[in-house]
Order: sequence, then structure tokens, then C-alpha cells
Amino acid sequence: MNENSKIIAVAGKGGVGKTSISASVVRLLVEKYPDKKILAIDADPAVGLSTALGIEPEHTIDDIRKLIVENVEDGNTKNAIELLGEARYRIFDTLVEQDGFAFLAIGRPESSGCYCKVNSYLKEVISMLSSEFDYVVIDGEAGIEQVNRRVMEKVTNMLLITDPSKKGRKVIQTIKSVADELVMYDDIGVIINRVGDLSYVPNLDTGNIPVLSSIEEDKQLAKFDMEGENIFYLPADANLVIGTKLALEKMKIL
Repeated sequence: MNENSKIIAVAGKGGVGKTSISASVVRLLVEKYPDKKILAIDADPAVGLSTALGIEPEHTIDDIRKLIVENVEDGNTKNAIELLGEARYRIFDTLVEQDGFAFLAIGRPESSGCYCKVNSYLKEVISMLSSEFDYVVIDGEAGIEQVNRRVMEKVTNMLLITDPSKKGRKVIQTIKSVADELVMYDDIGVIINRVGDLSYVPNLDTGNIPVLSSIEEDKQLAKFDMEGENIFYLPADANLVIGTKLALEKMKIL
């Protein structure tokens, strides 16, 4: 990893607005640092980040993995080895270049059967790729295991997302305990999203995870989500953008 690069992993329970916040992080970084290299990684099998950023990726990292696995299963070991050697270049081909950032989709969950060496190799390749960027934003699947296993084991900032529900808050506390064991991170904090009444926020227990910001329910964002609109088109004064910006400022990312 580039010593100066910031790797921001976004995690939380499903349905709490994690992907919208990940997209908002990418947008704020692009606006603040037009001269920096920014990479958005969609590590969620639902591939929601691409929609939130207005992207239609043609290929994913999993496409490369499947191609290698198919060759192994067919007994084409030589071809599989050659494909592994080409994997780094193939990953560059899967990158989608946008105005101000690049996008990479991990793809669908792994199929049955263990291809640990292949997956481990691909994780290393992604790690190398990430080192070439100043900022990397990872929209992870619910929980931290997938981010840790399939992308990289070290992040600089863990941004946990919850709604006010007890279940959502319990999930982020579990994620933190898992991260404390398995992931090397420098800073951690939580955004409480989709809050109906901000006056309740001080009473919400997030364990020992500092609350970076609280975001009120946003009808405009709900409309964007429903229509699959690009977060870059959301007004700058939208609750989502303001709340995400405050969190990133507290983490000294902006």
C-alpha cells in the first residue's frame, strides 16, 4: 500500500444506506481533490455502487477468477497459470475510468469449492492496484469478512453505517469487534443514517464507536434511490452530502 494513500472501508447492516454514503464519499473526494487519483471499489455482490455513481461496468474481478477456475477444472493448468500471470493487466481492463475517479467491481459471491490460492493471488493484485491511488473507497457487503478476505487486510479508515435501530447498532458493534481481530485500521467511526428525529441521537448506544455525524431522513435521496440516479447530481445541501462531509472532516480525510 502507498504510505500516503487513504483506504476507506464502508460497512454496516444491509438496508441502512451504506452504498449511498459510499457514493457520497467518492463524490466529496472528487470535488475536494481534483488532482488526486481516486478509486471506488464495489465489493458488494448487489453491485449497487455502480448505479449510485452512474456506471455500468462490463467486467468484474470475479469474471477473471471464474475464467481461471474454469481452466483449472477443465485441466488446462498451463492456461490457468498464464491467466494468473495476466491477471494484473486484466484487472486494469476491468477498471472503468470516470471524470475524477476510477471504478472497479468485485462481482458476485464465490461459487462453491475452494480456490484459495487463486483468490489470495487476486487479493494481492487488487492490493497492488490500490497502491497506485491516493484514495480508495470500498463499499463492502454487510459485515467486514468479505472486505477482509477478498480485497485487503489493511485500511486506514473504517466508516461504519447504521440506522437508529437496535439491530443496526448491534451489527456495527459486531463489525468493530471482528475488525479489531482481523483488520489493521487507523481510525473508526459511525454515521447514524435515516434518523427521523435528531433529538433521539444522543440516547443511541453505539458501544465505544464514536458518532461522526447523524443524517436525517431525506425524501430527495429516497427519490434518487428509487430512480437509480447518480449521487453526483444530488444537491450540495442534501442531508446525505452534508452528513457525509462532516464525518469525513472529523476523520481528517477532507
